Amino acid sequence: MNKVRVMGTTFIAALIGLFFLFCVGWALYDYYGEKSSDIELEEAKPSERNAPKEFTLVALGDSLTRGTGDETGKGYVGLVVEELEERFKSKPLVHNLGVKGQVSKELAKQVKQVEIKRQIQSADVILITIGGNDLFQQGQTLYDYDFAVTSELQEEYLKNLNLILKEITTSNNSATIFMIGLYNPFIELDEDYDTNKIVRDWNAVTADVIATYENAVFVPTFDLFQLSVNEYLYSDKFHPNKEGYRLIAERVSPLIQWEGDAK
Repeated sequence: MNKVRVMGTTFIAALIGLFFLFCVGWALYDYYGEKSSDIELEEAKPSERNAPKEFTLVALGDSLTRGTGDETGKGYVGLVVEELEERFKSKPLVHNLGVKGQVSKELAKQVKQVEIKRQIQSADVILITIGGNDLFQQGQTLYDYDFAVTSELQEEYLKNLNLILKEITTSNNSATIFMIGLYNPFIELDEDYDTNKIVRDWNAVTADVIATYENAVFVPTFDLFQLSVNEYLYSDKFHPNKEGYRLIAERVSPLIQWEGDAK
Protein backbone atom coordinates (compact mmCIF):
# COMPACT_ATOMS: atom_id res chain seq x y z
CA MET A 1 0.00 0.00 0.00
CA ASN A 2 2.81 2.34 0.99
CA LYS A 3 4.58 1.33 -2.17
CA VAL A 4 1.61 2.36 -4.29
CA ARG A 5 1.36 5.67 -2.53
CA VAL A 6 5.08 6.32 -3.07
CA MET A 7 4.80 5.51 -6.78
CA GLY A 8 1.75 7.76 -7.12
CA THR A 9 3.49 10.60 -5.37
CA THR A 10 6.59 10.11 -7.50
CA PHE A 11 4.50 10.12 -10.69
CA ILE A 12 2.68 13.32 -9.70
CA ALA A 13 5.98 14.98 -8.79
CA ALA A 14 7.42 13.96 -12.15
CA LEU A 15 4.44 15.47 -13.96
CA ILE A 16 4.76 18.71 -11.98
CA GLY A 17 8.48 18.79 -12.79
CA LEU A 18 7.86 18.26 -16.48
CA PHE A 19 5.18 20.94 -16.50
CA PHE A 20 7.58 23.33 -14.73
CA LEU A 21 10.33 22.61 -17.26
CA PHE A 22 7.84 23.11 -20.10
CA CYS A 23 6.80 26.50 -18.70
CA VAL A 24 10.40 27.61 -18.28
CA GLY A 25 11.26 26.47 -21.80
CA TRP A 26 8.25 28.21 -23.29
CA ALA A 27 9.08 31.45 -21.45
CA LEU A 28 12.66 31.36 -22.70
CA TYR A 29 11.52 30.69 -26.26
CA ASP A 30 8.92 33.45 -26.06
CA TYR A 31 11.47 35.93 -24.81
CA TYR A 32 14.49 35.10 -26.95
CA GLY A 33 12.59 33.89 -29.99
CA GLU A 34 10.52 37.06 -30.27
CA LYS A 35 13.52 39.27 -29.56
CA SER A 36 15.48 37.48 -32.24
CA SER A 37 12.68 38.05 -34.79
CA ASP A 38 12.43 41.70 -33.82
CA ILE A 39 16.17 42.13 -34.34
CA GLU A 40 16.00 40.48 -37.72
CA LEU A 41 13.18 42.79 -38.79
CA GLU A 42 14.96 45.86 -37.48
CA GLU A 43 18.14 44.82 -39.27
CA ALA A 44 16.21 44.36 -42.53
CA LYS A 45 14.68 47.84 -42.50
CA PRO A 46 17.88 49.83 -43.26
CA SER A 47 18.70 47.59 -46.21
CA GLU A 48 15.15 48.01 -47.51
CA ARG A 49 15.38 51.76 -47.15
CA ASN A 50 18.77 51.87 -48.83
CA ALA A 51 17.85 49.53 -51.67
CA PRO A 52 18.28 51.36 -55.00
CA LYS A 53 14.97 52.26 -56.67
CA GLU A 54 14.92 52.42 -60.43
CA PHE A 55 13.75 55.72 -61.87
CA THR A 56 11.07 55.18 -64.50
CA LEU A 57 10.12 57.66 -67.22
CA VAL A 58 7.16 57.25 -69.56
CA ALA A 59 6.88 59.44 -72.68
CA LEU A 60 3.55 59.81 -74.45
CA GLY A 61 2.37 61.71 -77.49
CA ASP A 62 3.23 62.38 -81.10
CA SER A 63 6.26 62.56 -83.41
CA LEU A 64 8.06 65.01 -81.09
CA THR A 65 8.08 62.29 -78.46
CA ARG A 66 9.47 59.89 -81.08
CA GLY A 67 12.19 62.40 -81.99
CA THR A 68 11.29 62.86 -85.67
CA GLY A 69 13.73 65.32 -87.24
CA ASP A 70 16.70 64.42 -85.05
CA GLU A 71 19.18 62.48 -87.17
CA THR A 72 20.59 60.84 -84.02
CA GLY A 73 17.12 59.48 -83.19
CA LYS A 74 17.32 60.72 -79.60
CA GLY A 75 14.83 63.56 -79.73
CA TYR A 76 14.14 65.55 -76.60
CA VAL A 77 13.25 62.40 -74.64
CA GLY A 78 16.61 60.79 -75.32
CA LEU A 79 18.46 63.97 -74.40
CA VAL A 80 16.49 64.32 -71.18
CA VAL A 81 17.34 60.71 -70.28
CA GLU A 82 21.05 61.33 -70.91
CA GLU A 83 21.01 64.31 -68.54
CA LEU A 84 19.12 62.37 -65.87
CA GLU A 85 21.50 59.43 -66.18
CA GLU A 86 24.44 61.72 -65.52
CA ARG A 87 22.70 63.43 -62.62
CA PHE A 88 21.23 60.33 -60.95
CA LYS A 89 24.35 58.22 -61.59
CA SER A 90 22.11 55.42 -62.86
CA LYS A 91 20.30 54.66 -66.08
CA PRO A 92 16.57 55.43 -65.96
CA LEU A 93 14.07 52.90 -67.26
CA VAL A 94 12.34 54.51 -70.26
CA HIS A 95 9.11 53.65 -72.05
CA ASN A 96 8.79 55.82 -75.16
CA LEU A 97 5.20 55.30 -76.28
CA GLY A 98 5.01 58.18 -78.77
CA VAL A 99 3.23 57.62 -82.09
CA LYS A 100 4.00 59.68 -85.19
CA GLY A 101 1.03 61.75 -86.31
CA GLN A 102 -0.94 61.06 -83.16
CA VAL A 103 -3.70 63.50 -82.17
CA SER A 104 -5.28 63.99 -78.76
CA LYS A 105 -8.27 61.75 -79.51
CA GLU A 106 -5.92 58.85 -80.29
CA LEU A 107 -3.82 59.45 -77.19
CA ALA A 108 -6.99 59.46 -75.06
CA LYS A 109 -7.63 55.93 -76.36
CA GLN A 110 -4.02 54.81 -76.01
CA VAL A 111 -3.79 55.61 -72.28
CA LYS A 112 -6.76 53.28 -71.65
CA GLN A 113 -4.95 50.25 -73.08
CA VAL A 114 -4.05 47.64 -70.45
CA GLU A 115 -0.33 47.48 -71.21
CA ILE A 116 0.00 51.27 -71.47
CA LYS A 117 -1.77 51.68 -68.12
CA ARG A 118 0.64 49.18 -66.57
CA GLN A 119 3.62 51.21 -67.72
CA ILE A 120 2.02 54.46 -66.57
CA GLN A 121 1.48 52.92 -63.12
CA SER A 122 5.22 52.32 -62.79
CA ALA A 123 6.24 55.85 -63.83
CA ASP A 124 7.97 58.43 -61.65
CA VAL A 125 7.72 61.03 -64.43
CA ILE A 126 5.47 61.25 -67.49
CA LEU A 127 6.35 63.46 -70.47
CA ILE A 128 3.69 64.44 -73.01
CA THR A 129 3.73 66.17 -76.40
CA ILE A 130 0.28 66.40 -77.93
CA GLY A 131 -1.87 69.02 -79.66
CA GLY A 132 0.41 70.05 -82.52
CA ASN A 133 -1.31 67.77 -84.99
CA ASP A 134 -4.72 68.80 -83.65
CA LEU A 135 -4.00 72.46 -84.36
CA PHE A 136 -1.65 72.50 -87.35
CA GLN A 137 -2.98 69.52 -89.34
CA GLN A 138 0.17 69.66 -91.49
CA GLY A 139 -0.21 73.43 -91.78
CA GLN A 140 -3.61 73.32 -93.42
CA THR A 141 -5.41 74.92 -90.48
CA LEU A 142 -3.17 77.96 -90.59
CA TYR A 143 -2.98 78.28 -94.36
CA ASP A 144 -6.78 78.24 -94.60
CA TYR A 145 -7.38 79.91 -91.27
CA ASP A 146 -10.93 80.02 -90.03
CA PHE A 147 -11.58 81.18 -86.47
CA ALA A 148 -14.71 79.06 -86.06
CA VAL A 149 -12.95 75.92 -87.30
CA THR A 150 -9.93 76.51 -85.06
CA SER A 151 -12.19 77.13 -82.07
CA GLU A 152 -13.95 73.84 -82.71
CA LEU A 153 -10.62 72.01 -82.97
CA GLN A 154 -9.49 73.59 -79.71
CA GLU A 155 -12.68 72.62 -77.89
CA GLU A 156 -12.31 69.00 -78.98
CA TYR A 157 -8.63 69.00 -78.03
CA LEU A 158 -9.31 70.35 -74.53
CA LYS A 159 -11.96 67.68 -73.96
CA ASN A 160 -9.47 64.98 -74.99
CA LEU A 161 -6.70 66.53 -72.90
CA ASN A 162 -8.87 66.27 -69.80
CA LEU A 163 -9.67 62.65 -70.62
CA ILE A 164 -5.95 61.92 -71.01
CA LEU A 165 -4.98 63.53 -67.73
CA LYS A 166 -7.83 61.96 -65.78
CA GLU A 167 -6.92 58.52 -67.08
CA ILE A 168 -3.23 59.00 -66.24
CA THR A 169 -3.86 60.34 -62.73
CA THR A 170 -6.33 57.54 -62.03
CA SER A 171 -3.64 55.00 -62.95
CA ASN A 172 -0.87 56.88 -61.12
CA ASN A 173 -1.56 59.84 -58.84
CA SER A 174 2.03 60.24 -57.65
CA ALA A 175 3.96 60.65 -60.92
CA THR A 176 4.80 64.17 -62.08
CA ILE A 177 3.38 64.98 -65.51
CA PHE A 178 5.18 67.43 -67.80
CA MET A 179 3.11 68.73 -70.69
CA ILE A 180 5.33 70.26 -73.39
CA GLY A 181 3.81 73.35 -74.99
CA LEU A 182 3.73 74.15 -78.71
CA TYR A 183 6.18 76.29 -80.66
CA ASN A 184 5.23 78.00 -83.93
CA PRO A 185 6.95 76.55 -87.01
CA PHE A 186 4.91 78.82 -89.31
CA ILE A 187 6.08 82.25 -88.18
CA GLU A 188 6.71 83.29 -91.79
CA LEU A 189 2.93 83.22 -92.37
CA ASP A 190 2.51 86.24 -90.12
CA GLU A 191 2.32 88.50 -93.19
CA ASP A 192 -1.26 87.26 -93.58
CA TYR A 193 -2.33 86.87 -89.94
CA ASP A 194 -0.87 86.51 -86.48
CA THR A 195 0.01 82.82 -86.23
CA ASN A 196 1.91 83.60 -83.07
CA LYS A 197 -1.31 84.65 -81.39
CA ILE A 198 -3.08 81.45 -82.48
CA VAL A 199 -0.35 79.27 -81.00
CA ARG A 200 -0.06 81.39 -77.85
CA ASP A 201 -3.81 81.14 -77.27
CA TRP A 202 -3.65 77.37 -77.75
CA ASN A 203 -0.83 77.15 -75.22
CA ALA A 204 -2.71 79.38 -72.78
CA VAL A 205 -5.81 77.19 -72.65
CA THR A 206 -3.61 74.09 -72.40
CA ALA A 207 -1.77 75.61 -69.42
CA ASP A 208 -5.12 76.40 -67.79
CA VAL A 209 -6.16 72.75 -67.97
CA ILE A 210 -2.77 71.53 -66.71
CA ALA A 211 -3.04 73.90 -63.74
CA THR A 212 -6.11 72.02 -62.48
CA TYR A 213 -4.06 68.85 -61.89
CA GLU A 214 -1.91 68.85 -58.77
CA ASN A 215 1.10 66.93 -60.13
CA ALA A 216 1.04 68.35 -63.68
CA VAL A 217 3.35 71.05 -65.02
CA PHE A 218 3.07 73.00 -68.27
CA VAL A 219 6.47 73.52 -69.94
CA PRO A 220 6.52 76.38 -72.51
CA THR A 221 8.69 76.09 -75.63
CA PHE A 222 7.26 78.91 -77.75
CA ASP A 223 9.94 81.41 -76.74
CA LEU A 224 12.77 78.97 -77.51
CA PHE A 225 11.95 78.98 -81.23
CA GLN A 226 10.38 82.41 -81.62
CA LEU A 227 13.35 84.51 -82.73
CA SER A 228 15.29 81.93 -84.75
CA VAL A 229 12.77 79.27 -85.67
CA ASN A 230 14.46 78.20 -88.92
CA GLU A 231 17.72 77.48 -87.12
CA TYR A 232 16.00 74.88 -85.00
CA LEU A 233 13.76 73.16 -87.54
CA TYR A 234 14.37 69.97 -89.51
CA SER A 235 14.29 70.07 -93.31
CA ASP A 236 10.52 69.48 -93.25
CA LYS A 237 10.16 72.92 -91.60
CA PHE A 238 7.88 71.47 -88.97
CA HIS A 239 9.74 69.16 -86.60
CA PRO A 240 12.71 70.31 -84.51
CA ASN A 241 16.21 69.36 -85.59
CA LYS A 242 18.80 68.07 -83.15
CA GLU A 243 19.47 71.54 -81.75
CA GLY A 244 15.77 72.28 -81.47
CA TYR A 245 15.25 69.15 -79.43
CA ARG A 246 18.21 70.10 -77.28
CA LEU A 247 16.52 73.40 -76.45
CA ILE A 248 13.40 71.53 -75.32
CA ALA A 249 15.41 68.99 -73.31
CA GLU A 250 17.32 71.75 -71.53
CA ARG A 251 14.03 73.34 -70.56
CA VAL A 252 12.51 70.09 -69.25
CA SER A 253 15.43 68.31 -67.56
CA PRO A 254 16.04 70.74 -64.66
CA LEU A 255 12.38 70.45 -63.66
CA ILE A 256 12.60 66.71 -63.04
CA GLN A 257 13.34 65.80 -59.44
CA TRP A 258 13.72 62.39 -57.81
CA GLU A 259 14.37 61.14 -54.30
CA GLY A 260 17.38 59.26 -55.66
CA ASP A 261 18.87 62.42 -57.19
CA ALA A 262 22.62 62.35 -56.54
CA LYS A 263 22.85 66.13 -56.28
